[in-house]
Amino acid sequence: MDGHDENHRCPDDPGHSGWVAPGGAPGDLPGGPAAGACRGPASGPAGEGPPPGGGPPHEDPRDAGGRSDAPREWWGGQEAGAPAPPAAGHVRRLSPRSMVVGPINQLRGLLLPIAAGLVVGGFNAWVLAATGATVVALLVGGFVTWRTTRYEVTGDRLEIRRGLVRRSRRTIPLERVRGVDVTSTLLHRLLGVAVVRIEAAAGSAGATEDGKLDAVETAEADRLRRVLLHRRAVLTGRSPGADGEPLAQDAPTGTAEEHEGAPAPSEDDTVTHFTMPRSWYLYGVLSLGYLLTPFAVLATLFGMVQQAAGEVFADHVVDWVTGSDRGFLMVSAVVFAGALVLLMPVFAVVSYSLTHWGFTLKERDGSLVAERGLFTRRSVTLEKRRIRGYELLDNPLERTRRTVRLRAIVTGLGDTANRAVLLPIGRRERVEAVVDRALALYRGRLDRHPRAALYRRLTRSVGPFALALGAALALDLTWPAWVFGGLVVLGALVGVDRYRSLGHGYDGERVSVRSGSLRRSQATVERSAVIGWTWTQTLFQRRSSLADLQVTVGAGAGGYTAQDASLAGSVAFAARVTPEMVRPFLVGAEPSGPGNREREQG
Repeated sequence: MDGHDENHRCPDDPGHSGWVAPGGAPGDLPGGPAAGACRGPASGPAGEGPPPGGGPPHEDPRDAGGRSDAPREWWGGQEAGAPAPPAAGHVRRLSPRSMVVGPINQLRGLLLPIAAGLVVGGFNAWVLAATGATVVALLVGGFVTWRTTRYEVTGDRLEIRRGLVRRSRRTIPLERVRGVDVTSTLLHRLLGVAVVRIEAAAGSAGATEDGKLDAVETAEADRLRRVLLHRRAVLTGRSPGADGEPLAQDAPTGTAEEHEGAPAPSEDDTVTHFTMPRSWYLYGVLSLGYLLTPFAVLATLFGMVQQAAGEVFADHVVDWVTGSDRGFLMVSAVVFAGALVLLMPVFAVVSYSLTHWGFTLKERDGSLVAERGLFTRRSVTLEKRRIRGYELLDNPLERTRRTVRLRAIVTGLGDTANRAVLLPIGRRERVEAVVDRALALYRGRLDRHPRAALYRRLTRSVGPFALALGAALALDLTWPAWVFGGLVVLGALVGVDRYRSLGHGYDGERVSVRSGSLRRSQATVERSAVIGWTWTQTLFQRRSSLADLQVTVGAGAGGYTAQDASLAGSVAFAARVTPEMVRPFLVGAEPSGPGNREREQG
C-alpha cells in the first residue's frame, strides 16, 4: 500500500498526508459517509469533544455548502470560484453508451464525404489516414462528452453541466418546466438508451429554453421525466394526481431524493384511451404531405449526388440526354412518371406507418402521454391542466372518408406540429369518442355565416379565372380557354366548400370555430381560456356588414378566427360567451351583474 488516505480510515491528524481533492486544502476529508464517521457524533472540529453547553456539534464552515459523494475532478467538476450547488440531488452522468451514440450520429453526416474522398482519392495513404484520424477524433469527442456532462435534480431546479475547454452550466427552474419528452431512435433503442428533452419557459413571450440529455438509460429517462413533472407540480402548488387541484398550504414538498426513488405509476393508475388499429395505417394515402414522399426522396438523393459528384454528375446527365434518341427519352419520361404515380400511395403508407407505428394515447398522473414511431420512438407528455382545447383538422381527401386528425391546444407549447398531436388520421366517430373520454367534446351546433360570405369566396376563387377565360375566348385561343374553363369550375367548387366550412358556436362551456377548405380546422377552446375578442373589417366587408371575429386565447396559435361573420351577430355571440368582458363596451347595454344574468337566464 502507498500510505494514502484509503489506509487511514480515522486519521489522528486532520492534516495527514492523505489524498487531497484538487482545489481543496490539506486536512480536508472526503465528504462521503466515512468522513462523518471519523469525526464521531460528539466530536468537535479537532476531536476536542462536544462544544460547551451541550449544543449541536460544531460544523466546519467548509462543509456548509454541502458536498457531492464523489471527489471533484479537474474536468467536468466544480469550477474554481463557482458557487457551490445546493445539497439536494445526486449528480449523475450520461450512460456510458453515449460514447458510441454521439460519434455514430456525427459520422452519419460525414459518411458521404468520406466515401467520396476514398473513391476519388483512390484509397491512398493520406485519405486513409485522414479518415482514421476523423474516426479517432469522433471517439475521443464522445468520451470527453460523456466524462464532462453531468446533471442534477435539486430541490427546485435542474442543473446540466458540460464541457471541458468551454464549460457551460444550464440551470432550469423546475416550476418553469413545460414538458419532458423522451425520444429513442433505432440506434438508441438498440443500445437501451434514450434522449430526454426538457422544455422550459425562458421568461419572454413565446421563448423557450431546452435542456437535452443524449443519451441516458431508458429506465433513467422514465424516472427523470416522472421526477421533473412531479417536482414541477409540487412547486407550482398543483397536485399531480388531480387536475388543477391545488395542494394544501402546509403540504410537505420534500426534497429531490425523496421523489427520485418513488415507484413508477402502476398499470392501475394508467388509462389507455387509444391504441391505433392496423387498418388506420392505410389512411396515409389521404395525407397530401405523405403522398409527396417520393418527390422528397428524389430531392434528397439528388442533393446527395450533387454534393458527392457535383459537376461530374451533371456532365454525365447532359451527355446522356444529348446522346439518346428522343423517342427513347419520351418513353423513359412516361415510364418514370407512371412509376412515380404508382409509388406515391405506397410511399405514403410506408412513411406514415413508420411515423405513427404503435400510436397510443394514455393518461397517467394528470397528463396525456402520446407515444408513436417505429424506428424513432417518441413519447410526449402534456399536462391536462395546460390543455385548453383541441383542434380537428382535415383536407378534401380526408373528408371523403370522414376522417380527421386531432391536436391539442396547449399553453406554452413549442413545436406544436409534432408535440401537440393527440391522434393521427382516423374515423371522425372514433376520434370524437376519444376526445369525449380524454378531454371534453363540444356538443353544440355551429351557426352558419351570411350568404354574403359565399359571394366573397366565389369572387376570389372564380373571378380571376373567369376574366382569363373571357380573354381567351375573345382571342379565339382554344387550349387556354379549356384550361381556364376547368379552373373556373374547380374554383367554384372550392369557393362553395370554403363557405360550407364556415361556422362558430357555443355550447355553454366551450367555444368552437371552423374555417378552411384545403386545410379545414375546427378549433374548440374552453370558455375560461378566452381572454379577449378582436373584430377586423376590410372595406369590402364593411359594405356587406361582415367582420372577422378572432377568439383570443392564451394557448395554441393565440387566436382562432370566425371569418366573414355577421357583424351584429358576432357581437351578440361574444356578449353571450363572455358578457362581463363585452357588454360594458356596448352602447345602451346594461351592466352584466349577477342580477342581470339571473334575469337573462329566466
